[in-house]
Amino acid sequence: MPLALLALAISAFGIGTTEFVMMGLLPDVADDLGTSVPTAGYLVSAYALGVVIGAPLLTALGSRIPRRRMLVALMAVFTVGNLASAFAPDFGLLVAGRLLAGLPHGAFFGVGAVVAARLVREGRQARAVATMFLGLTIANIVGVPAATLLGQHLGWRATFLVVAAIGLVAMASLARLIPPLPAEQPTGLGRELRALAHPQVLLGLLTTVFGFAGVFALYSYLASMMTEVTGFAAGTVPVVLALFGIGMTLGALAAGPLTDRALRPTLYGSLAALALVLAAFHFTAQVKWAALVGVVVIGAVGFLTTTPLQMLVMNKARQAPTLAAASNQSAFNLANAGGAWVGGLALSAGWGWTSPTLVGAVLAAAGLAVAVAAGLLDRGAPDSSRIVAHGTEGAGSTGGAAHAGSAGSAEGVAAGAVRPPLSSGS
Repeated sequence: MPLALLALAISAFGIGTTEFVMMGLLPDVADDLGTSVPTAGYLVSAYALGVVIGAPLLTALGSRIPRRRMLVALMAVFTVGNLASAFAPDFGLLVAGRLLAGLPHGAFFGVGAVVAARLVREGRQARAVATMFLGLTIANIVGVPAATLLGQHLGWRATFLVVAAIGLVAMASLARLIPPLPAEQPTGLGRELRALAHPQVLLGLLTTVFGFAGVFALYSYLASMMTEVTGFAAGTVPVVLALFGIGMTLGALAAGPLTDRALRPTLYGSLAALALVLAAFHFTAQVKWAALVGVVVIGAVGFLTTTPLQMLVMNKARQAPTLAAASNQSAFNLANAGGAWVGGLALSAGWGWTSPTLVGAVLAAAGLAVAVAAGLLDRGAPDSSRIVAHGTEGAGSTGGAAHAGSAGSAEGVAAGAVRPPLSSGS
């Protein structure tokens, strides 16, 4: 694998760390800035809303910019956002910093996936894209717990300073290791928007919003649940977050082969399991060993939903897979924002520290209902599994098309939806 993939993985590590670390720092931020934990939860929502806004906007604005320059620029915005968060004098400016840090998230992963697939020879593209996303997985196992521990001992501002430093390292790595790559040839905004307007695409995005919101209704307040209900010391929270990251990894690993065998049944089963384990966590959170097991299981079944959701949206928006991928990033982070907000409402209403788990169960059940309705409507529909992508060389040229059924993961789809690599090196 080329060293350029390391630069993409470092960037993904930094993005993943800053996205999820706020959950473990909510009590510290709330105490320092004189606000409540539910109000501090808006910091989670601010980042997620930044992704929602930035993913399609920056993807469209940067479509004509050379890929290396685009990636470096996106990481520069990310770094500035984290620096602004570290030095924010009050809660309002911290919210603004989190929003700014979230803006490049979706666009970076959209552009980065295309670049990763083009760096390697045919047949190794999915592996290349997976290598980039490995940084995101490692962030949830190592980066988030370590950053949370750092914040608890040196203050939450130190965490964002370290993340900003990772951003600077990522920018230097991208500038040094990513080879010069031309911008992708636009397919036309109108055409891409029409592809996104497909009813099955809209229902898929809606499933993402409701289903994944169930995960973040819990995860946004997991640190407080573990200390206030389960009885763990604050110093144990990084371990709990690492367990959630392990669950995420297990779910992501299982999602590929399961989705390859049966996409919609995998989606139905994962959403149903998510609703059940979230409801059960409300009653088992008081028992330490059961709470720890529950954290792993929720992470696993929650992230088991991601691959079938990504596959479904990209399959149905086959004329605009890049914009579809960016839009699904927006949907995931809208779910993050919505889950944190609704979970905070339950806490503010005085329903108890574990009430967000019941809210999450209802949201997951709503996502399952939308998914089943979409499946029923899709019966007998013509095959739409071919993903069409447009290359950059030659007017109107068409790149490779991939059968989604032959890909075991969203990364496989992304890799198949780009033109052949620039070089055959591996």
